[in-house]
Amino acid sequence: MLNFATRRFALSLLILFVAVTVMFLMIRAVPGDPVQIMLGPRATPELQAQLTAALGLDQPIWKQLLIFYGNLLQGDLGTDVFSGRSVTDIVFQQLPFTLELIFASILWSATLGIALGAYAAAHPNTLIDRVAAAISVSFVAAPAFVVALLALLVFAVHLQWFPAIGAGEGFWDRLDHLVLPAFAIGLSWVGYIARLVRASMLEVMGESHVRTARAFGIAERRVVMVYALRIAILPVVTVIGVGMGFLLSSAVFAEIVFARPGLGKLVIDSITTRNYPVVMGSVLISTALFVVSTALADLINALLDPRARTAH
Repeated sequence: MLNFATRRFALSLLILFVAVTVMFLMIRAVPGDPVQIMLGPRATPELQAQLTAALGLDQPIWKQLLIFYGNLLQGDLGTDVFSGRSVTDIVFQQLPFTLELIFASILWSATLGIALGAYAAAHPNTLIDRVAAAISVSFVAAPAFVVALLALLVFAVHLQWFPAIGAGEGFWDRLDHLVLPAFAIGLSWVGYIARLVRASMLEVMGESHVRTARAFGIAERRVVMVYALRIAILPVVTVIGVGMGFLLSSAVFAEIVFARPGLGKLVIDSITTRNYPVVMGSVLISTALFVVSTALADLINALLDPRARTAH
C-alpha cells in the first residue's frame, strides 16, 4: 500500500506540474496587451513600463515560467496588481466558499444517487426500476446553469423559500444560502451516480459470493447492503474524485447566478481584467484540488479493494 501511495503521489505532482505549465502558457498566449487592459488607454508609457516590469512581462516566456515556479516553491503566488494584496490571501479567502458548495453538492447527490441506484438494482425490470431510470436520465440531462436559473426563479423569487443571492453569515444562514446552489450543481450527479450504482450492483449481484450468501439463507436486505453494495460503490468513489473538476466548473455558474463568493467567480473577474497573478493563483489551487481529490479517490479505492493496488 505504501508503494502504491508513493507512486500515486509522484504521479499527482507530475500531473499538477504539466497542468499548471500548460495553463501558464495558455494565459500568456491570449491576444492583447494585458498591461494596457489593466491600466486603461490613458496610462502613461512610464506607468505601463513600470507595471510590465513588475509583472515580469518584459522577460522571455521561459524565464517568466522559472520565476513563477521559483516563487511558488517559496509559497509566494504573487501580488494582486490592483489591490496590492497577496494572491495567497485572496485565493484562500474565497476557497472555503467553493469547498463548502462542492462538498454539499457531493454529499446530497451521492446519498440520493446511491440510494436510488441500489433500490432500482434490487428491483430490476420492474416499474420502480423504470421510473428510477427515467428520473436518473432526466437529472443527467439537466444543465447546471439552467437548473440554477430555474431554482432561483421558483424557490427564491416566486416561493421565497430560500435566499436568492450571497453566502450568508453564521452557520444556519450560510446553510440556508447553500441549499439552492448545491441543488443546482448536484442534481445531474444524482442521476449519473444512480445509473452507475445500478449497473455495478446488477453485476455484483450475479457474483459467486452473493449467491453463496443467499444460499446460506442470509436476509436479502443484508445481502444487498453488505455483500453487494459495499463492492458496487467502488466505481462511485472514483467518479466522485474525478468529478471534482466538473463540480468546480459547475460551481462557476452557481457562484455567478447566486452572486456567491468563490474561486469560480474570482477566476472570471480576474480573467476579465487580465489580473495574471490572481488568475494563476486561482488556477493553481483549483488544479491542485482536482489532482488531490483524484489521488484520494484512488487511495480509498485501493483500501477498499486491494486488487486496485496492482492495477496501476
